Amino acid sequence: MAKVSKNARTDRGKFSGGKDMVKIIVAVKNPETGSYSYKEKMVHKDKVKEELKAQ
Repeated sequence: MAKVSKNARTDRGKFSGGKDMVKIIVAVKNPETGSYSYKEKMVHKDKVKEELKAQ
């Protein structure tokens, strides 16, 4: 008898909505100190350009 992988038994089709989201990371410079901080945001992949324009 052949073995069945544990991964083959899971139904991954149910949770496919997470692949539509992307993470945007933008560097923001502090004018007082000159140091950079990073802003992270999860956005739907169809609205990436709109979010980057708003930054």
